[in-house]
Amino acid sequence: MNKKHCEITTSLPDITPLQQPSKNGLFAGKKAETPESRNFTPSDIDSFIRKMRSENLPDSVIESFCGYYRQLRNGNKGFIPESMLAAVLPEEIPHLSNLSHFEQYGERMLPHTVVLKLNGGLGTTMGCSGPKSLIKVKNDLNFLDIVIHRIISQSSSFNTTIPLILMNSFNTEEQSLRVLADYPQLRTGLPQTFLQHKFPKVLASSFQPYEDPENRHLEWNPPGHGDLYCAICTSGLLDALIAKEFRYAFISNIDNLGAELDLNILGYMTANSIDFLMEVAERTPMDRKGGHIGRLGNGQLILREARQCPEENMDKFLDIGRHRFFNTNNLWIDLVALRDILNKRKGNLDLPMICNRKRIDPLDKRSPEVYQLEAAMGSALSIFKNSTAVQVERTRFIPVKASDDLLLLWSDFFNLSEDYRIVPAIDGVTHIPVIDLDGNFYLTEEQLRSHFPFGAPSLRNCTRLSIKGDVTFGRNVEIRGDVRIHNFTGLQHHIPDNSCIDHDLIINTETLQ
Repeated sequence: MNKKHCEITTSLPDITPLQQPSKNGLFAGKKAETPESRNFTPSDIDSFIRKMRSENLPDSVIESFCGYYRQLRNGNKGFIPESMLAAVLPEEIPHLSNLSHFEQYGERMLPHTVVLKLNGGLGTTMGCSGPKSLIKVKNDLNFLDIVIHRIISQSSSFNTTIPLILMNSFNTEEQSLRVLADYPQLRTGLPQTFLQHKFPKVLASSFQPYEDPENRHLEWNPPGHGDLYCAICTSGLLDALIAKEFRYAFISNIDNLGAELDLNILGYMTANSIDFLMEVAERTPMDRKGGHIGRLGNGQLILREARQCPEENMDKFLDIGRHRFFNTNNLWIDLVALRDILNKRKGNLDLPMICNRKRIDPLDKRSPEVYQLEAAMGSALSIFKNSTAVQVERTRFIPVKASDDLLLLWSDFFNLSEDYRIVPAIDGVTHIPVIDLDGNFYLTEEQLRSHFPFGAPSLRNCTRLSIKGDVTFGRNVEIRGDVRIHNFTGLQHHIPDNSCIDHDLIINTETLQ
């Protein structure tokens, strides 16, 4: 590996109680003394540095954590107040539908483009213990299978080989490598995976490292997908890509099957020498809590997550009429520009901090509270000077975050095409039904399968489905329009085979009588 670009070592700075670490200037300003900063001495951070060094974490990762820890101890929770932002109007950013004339530029750059997928998550939200990407979602294929087949199909169509690279966590690496081994067509001579780093959890009571001798894994948290930039550098992958003349990367979540390499966006990016591009979509009521973009006073675009919004500004954050666009986490990056900015900043982009306060065991109120310090990948929007956004249709954002989303993918609303694209079954459809399932009965994949033993109902003509209470479904059930199925009896209710439900179905004791 050519280490002059990315294997950057720095001497860790001395820690002073009121040091302001943010290079991007978003959070500058003298802080008043807070409970967090009181009695803060440089020795407080030494235990974290020793802990991270014992795990052989790179100096750039340790420095990144130290910067966030200083912010935490200075009382800075990484908030981005509304007063800093102007709303982004539709006419300020182009729409993908108007970029078709850039396709030829995208075709020329395709041999110099890689696809990176974030694959570090487990399916714990849906009751699974393994990688989320191995949950079966369509035609007996899992997320990773579909992504791989789509890459192979695109490579064949354009007579090239598009590298697919996964950013894994230590939880997902081994099983993902076993899947990749079944697809020799993917081998390009480049690494097929690289590992994200980890941060130590911070005890909320003492601001010391959380310790659990019985389960050391619980002492650490992923640094968020913002770690991608550091991880691609310290792994040597960034240098390896550039050495083989790869210039652009398309990055997205493994569970978003709507995210695929698009030649129009690639062409628009290359023709305009854009360093960083974010795909955004129009916010709807169901997206109110997702990160939105805004514009700083200097004209720079910025991403603000809900956890970065002060409580007193939350009404503005949730106002989808004001902040119109949310981040799909489909990102495009100029790899040379990334290398240059990492080199300039000594391996650390200094992304805005996200501070999560949570319990070690969310279900146990006696469990210790910790701070998990993270960063969002999309927040690099405000770091790259030549960055922009492109508005895309909702069909490029089909994530599976919970069982609600999984049921929709199982249903006939989406088809898996012959070239392995997830597409709406009805041509021209841009809306996606809103599914709201009762977490008491449909939280896990196992619960979902037990309540839909014959597969998902037909949702092709559904706009919204809300299910409350214990309800099971027979064969060939169809849902039409906006439907609520609410069972208040406390007993399980069964929807008969071949039912067509186009109105609210409220089941209570009076109904049963």
